[in-house]
Order: sequence, then structure tokens, then C-alpha cells
Amino acid sequence: MRYRLGVDIGGTFADFCVLNEATGEVSTLKVLSTPATPGQEVIDGLRGVQSRFGIAPADLAWFTHGTTVGVNAVIQRKGIPLALFVTRNFRDVLELARLKTPDPYDLLSRRPAPLVPRERVIEIDGRLDADGTEAEPLDEASVRAALEQAEARGAEGIVLALLHSYRNPAQEHAAQALLRKLRPEMPVYCSADVWPIIREYERSVTAVVHGHVQPRVAFYLASLQRALLEAGVVAEPMVTKSNGGVMRAELGKTRCVEMLLSGTAAGAIGAAFVARAAGVPRAMSLDIGGTSADVAVITDGAPSYGTGERVGDFPVYIPTVAVTSIGEGGGSIAAVDALGLLTVGPESAGSTPGPACYGRGGTRATITDAMCVLGFIGHGALGYDSVRVRADLAAQAVDEVAQALGRSRQETAEAIVQVAVSGMYREVSKLAARQGVDPRDFCLMPFGGAGPMLGALLARELGMREVLIPLTPGVLSALGGLIADIRSDFIETVYADLDAAALPGLTAAFARLRAEATRWIREDQRFAGEVTFRPSAEMRYRGQSFEIEVPLEAAWIEAGDLAAMAEAFHQAHEKLYGHADRGAPIQAIALRMVVAGTVPAPRFPEQDRVEGAPEILREVEVWLDGRAQAAPLYLRSALRHGHRFSGPCIVLQDDTTSCIPPGMTGEVDRFGNLRLTAG
Repeated sequence: MRYRLGVDIGGTFADFCVLNEATGEVSTLKVLSTPATPGQEVIDGLRGVQSRFGIAPADLAWFTHGTTVGVNAVIQRKGIPLALFVTRNFRDVLELARLKTPDPYDLLSRRPAPLVPRERVIEIDGRLDADGTEAEPLDEASVRAALEQAEARGAEGIVLALLHSYRNPAQEHAAQALLRKLRPEMPVYCSADVWPIIREYERSVTAVVHGHVQPRVAFYLASLQRALLEAGVVAEPMVTKSNGGVMRAELGKTRCVEMLLSGTAAGAIGAAFVARAAGVPRAMSLDIGGTSADVAVITDGAPSYGTGERVGDFPVYIPTVAVTSIGEGGGSIAAVDALGLLTVGPESAGSTPGPACYGRGGTRATITDAMCVLGFIGHGALGYDSVRVRADLAAQAVDEVAQALGRSRQETAEAIVQVAVSGMYREVSKLAARQGVDPRDFCLMPFGGAGPMLGALLARELGMREVLIPLTPGVLSALGGLIADIRSDFIETVYADLDAAALPGLTAAFARLRAEATRWIREDQRFAGEVTFRPSAEMRYRGQSFEIEVPLEAAWIEAGDLAAMAEAFHQAHEKLYGHADRGAPIQAIALRMVVAGTVPAPRFPEQDRVEGAPEILREVEVWLDGRAQAAPLYLRSALRHGHRFSGPCIVLQDDTTSCIPPGMTGEVDRFGNLRLTAG
């Protein structure tokens, strides 16, 4: 029998989702993360899958893995020390960035220091014109001198980001060849190979982030490959990508920048799959783990995509699932600042030592401890028996905060939750404003270990009338990686007017992109299944500073239908900005191609409808809205299609705890999802 395994590693738990290819049955598991020994949690999980479900590593025909090694290296600045070689007179490209003030309300706020300090940004001679023609040949002597300076200043790798290399990478490639000849052991990266986009800062910072993490990620993936082989996994490992797809781990060693936001993207893909199956046209996913909460907008079963998502202190201009991260998760620590104000996050207790109630050495109050004091958790083990909740330790931790605030234990615990929810409210409202949507028109889909614990409380504050809690919410990111397509993005900058004179060049560029995409998926990925191509163009009105991505039809490109392309841009501009100028000339700045190979998806079995109320395990006392209330306790495994219940109540399951506040009623749909409605 063949099985597919998806793994997602978070700050507190590593999630495992196993799909039986023959029956479509899904089995799930959580184990504690091991930040001190990255990758050990994968081996621990494989052992758990075999002992719990009888599925041996050799039975796995597909293995996907989401990793946080790259993003953590950027956040903690623990990558290799780099030098950046730039065209003469462009030494300040990272320092200038886009001249945006980090905090417009703080005149003394400072932008974060670049990953490459200015003393290791070194100029070399040679220059291209804006059209890619060579205005000045590359001076090899300046490259040799730059190498000597870089080594003297402690550089262990080099990034080449030369002017206009998005048009013509020849000078970057020539400098790279020379450097590799001089120092074969030193990694050298070309910005045009990482992501060849127009605009110097965007291309440079993306290449620098890639170079900063590449050796660390490559080492981790190589170690993972060896460990999986030793454990008996014969399937070639795949890694999840920021764009919501997957690729071979072997390719991930050299395309590290594409997997920085893999975990958050996989969660949105899993949520989109559930929304599509449940018939929810507009959903907002809320993935709350131990460290952060990630929010994405899902329309018609597909998440939104974008570029320029921030990784730590830096924007990375590769295509990603558009996810907003909020520094509040189940392990976020509550504290009282110097002004006597209660704060929550972004510091997290993680898995070690973890929240105080985990009994693993944590002593500072977290959101999870607050929910324990309020009576919502602690009625069973967490994380598939990984953690036994200690209510007494949670109370001690919250009491320290309560004493500083001069409030009671329950009042303080509720205040911790309220501060956390208000922070999520603020960020979700900002996301909705940027995308021009109203949260009240959406169904909130909370998942992750802490999502169902806090999701309904956030929905109540946002005025959202519907909440959907998936059948296995605690491991939905692992499921997302399991069902994600094999996918990659390709781009070519053309900078041309959308007119008849430019048509041959546009057609030829699209042909090159399709050929490159075909080679990648058939040869690099060795994928022989069904493939789809999605062309698009980044366009703007002539004179505008920034462009928008517009999906195109392959038939328009083949027929040279410029009118259809233009009308697609006008409509996209009108939808985004509220107006369009159909008489204005249009420029195509860049052409893009997405290639995707479809992988099998699980078939959620439909349940037979039952009548009557669900069985109450017992009643417990919870504190909410400033008072103690009785709340029924239900087991998720005992809930069936048609069962109805009302808040306040609690639903227990192996991977998470769902907390339903007063004023909400719930019903189980035919797939086993909990559908909550307000009022």
C-alpha cells in the first residue's frame, strides 16, 4: 500500500499528515520541535507514524517537508558573511533601499542594518546600458582587487548585483566565472540568476538574502536527505515553496530563496483546499502556531499571491502566497512594560522551554497559559499526548503578571487574550484595507495548534458571522504541503510598449519562458504528469512608477491579440484603483510564466447525517466576558454531520482545542468541519 507524507515544522510542534493513496484516508500526528537539533523532529515523527499507524518509512511513496531553517537564518542573521559586488557608484544600494521610514510616527526610528555591511559592498568596473548593451567592458583587474578586499574583510561568499543585469546577465556571469576560477571553494551568486527583476534594490536585496541562507539551507537539506535514507525512506524528498508549490529537495539546495516562506504558504494552500471542498467562496485563513499568526485571503478556492513579502527585516521580491504574519502565537509571552502596560509577543516561549503549563521549564505567562487559567484548555493532553497540561504552573505564571497589573488572576488572563486578539484585529484590518475587502464578507478559517483556540474570539471582534474549523486544523499546513502542486515561476523583463511594433518581441519572450518552464518541470523535476501553464504580464500606464500583474490567456499570446491584453489590464487597474484610462498607452515591464504539475489530492469522505444533540463529555467552568460561565465539553471524534451545539463550549481533539464563545452556534457539515455562525 502506498502512502504520502507531509511534514511542517513550527516553533513548538512538528506536524505530520499521512495520506493513504488507495483509500484517501488521512492520519495525523504532532511531535515537539527540536530547535537545538534541527531535523530530529522529522525522525521522531517517522517513528511515531510507524508505531501509531503501522506505516513504515519504506511504505512512503511521497515525502514533502516545510522548513523554517532559511527564514530563521534571516531573522537571526545567522547566515554566512557576504560581500556584495556592485557597479561603480552604486555602493549604497542596500543602504538607500527605498528611503522609507520604518515608523512614520517615530522621527528617531532607524531602518535595520543591511545583511551586508557597507564595508563589504565593493565596486567593480564595467557597465551596461538600460537596454542591456555593454557601455563599458567588465574590468577583470577590478574584480580581482574586489576579491582581495572582500576576503580581507571577512567575507565567505560573494553576491554579484550589477547594473541592468536583468536585461543582460553576461557581465555577472563573466565575473562569477573568474571568481570561481580564483576561489573554487567560495560560493558566488548572481542576482540575475536568483530573480532577474528590474529595479536595483529589489533585485539586490533578494539576491543577498538568498546568498545569506544558501549554505545553511543546503547543509540542512543534505543532512535531511541522508537521515531519511538511513531511516528507510526511499522516496525522494520534496520541499514546499513560498509560492505554494513544491520542488525536489536537491533543487532546493540552490533555490533556497524560493522556500523562505514555505510553511506559511503551505498553510494557505491547505486552507484553500478545505474552502474549495466545503463550498466557501470567500475565506480568510488564520494559521496560529506557537510563535505567530499568519493570515491570507482566499477567493474561489485560491489564495492571493504577491511579491515583496518581508522575511525578518527585509523584503524578498519573489512570488509568494500573500500572507500577513502577526507576532502573536500560542507561545507568545505576556509582560508588563516600564509604563505599566500589558504587552503580548513577539517574544515566544517556543517548544523549549514552552508555555509554563507544558511543564518543560517555562515560567513566563503565555497566551496558552492564559487560556488554561480561563478554563478553556487543560481538560486533556495536547499535541497527541506530547504535553500534559499543568494548570497550577499556568496559574503561577499568570499570577506574576497579575501582581504587576494589580488585577485578579482571571482578569489578567482575559486581558492577555484580549491584547493578543486586538493585535490580530489591527493586522487583519490592515490586510483587508490593502486588498480592498471587508472581513465581514468572509468566513474565518482558523487552524494551526492555537488557531481554533482564538479564532472565534477574533471573528467576534471583526464582526465576521461565519467560522469554519477544519477536521484536522492542527496539521493543516502539513496537509497543504502534501497536496501542493509541483510549481515554479519564471520571469523576463521586456520593458516594451504594448503595441504592434513590440508584438514579435513579446511573443518570442513568452516562448522562451514556456520552454524554460517545460525544461524545469520535465527535466529538473522529472515530472511526467499533467502540466498547466499560466502566463501573465506586469503592466502599467506609461508614466506610472509601478506595475500590476495581469493574468493573460495563452490564446491571446498565440493570436497576438493586443486588444484583449490591454482590456485585461484596464479591468485589473479599475478593480484595484477604481478607475481606468482606456485611451492611455500601456507598457509591459515584465512577462511571467507559472508552470504547475498536479499531484493527487485526498478525498474527504462524506459523513451520513445524524439527528439529535452531541454527547456532552462533561461541563466545565470557564471565565469569559468578565464572568464565570458553564461550558459543555465535547470530543471532536464523537461529533457527526448534523450535530449542533451552542457557545460557550469547548471541543477537544488530538491536535488542537476549539473554543466557542457565547453568541455562536455550531453545526458539523458533511465533511466533519465545524461551521460556526454568530447570532
